[in-house]
Amino acid sequence: MKKALALNTAELPEWAEKLRAGQRVLLSGICYTSRDAAHKRIWELLDQGKVLPYPLKNGTIYYAGPTPAPEGLPIGSCGPTTSGRMDGFTPRFLDLGLKAMIGKGKRSREVVEAICRNRAVYFCALGGAGALAARCIEKAEVVAFEDLGCESVKRLVLRDFPMIVGIDSTGGTVLV
Repeated sequence: MKKALALNTAELPEWAEKLRAGQRVLLSGICYTSRDAAHKRIWELLDQGKVLPYPLKNGTIYYAGPTPAPEGLPIGSCGPTTSGRMDGFTPRFLDLGLKAMIGKGKRSREVVEAICRNRAVYFCALGGAGALAARCIEKAEVVAFEDLGCESVKRLVLRDFPMIVGIDSTGGTVLV
C-alpha cells in the first residue's frame, strides 16, 4: 500500500487537481467546521452581501459538529457527518472558490460536476471514529453562530488528519 501524502490546507489550491480518488492523505492546517444550519446562514449572508465567518476562496470545510472539549483538550469527539445534507449549498460554495470538503458518504451529481468545474476535491474521513479524529486537532475555536452549539462554525488546526480522496477533480470516485 502506498504511503499517505502529507499536505497542508494552504497547498490544496496547487494539489487539488493532482489528487486522485482512493489516494490517502494526511492533512494539516486550517479548516472550518460547517454543517446544515451553518450552511443555511452562510447562504443568507452571501445573499445579503455580508462578510462570511470563514473564507470560501481556497478554503476547506469539515462537515462536523464536534462535542464540547473535555478539560485539557482542544475539542471533544469530532467525526464527519453525512455530506449529502450539504449538497444543496455546495455547488455555489465551490463556484465561489471552496477548494476542499471533508465528510462522509456520497455526493449528488450536481456536487460532482461542481467539484470538476472548480478543480476541487472531496475527502472522506472515517465515520464512527470521532474520538480518534479529535487527536489530530490541535486547536479549535468558535468563530460564528455560537447559538448553534455543536453545529457552530469552528476554526480548527489539523495535524496529520487521515483521509482518502473520495472524489477527485476529474470526477473519479471511490464512492459507489
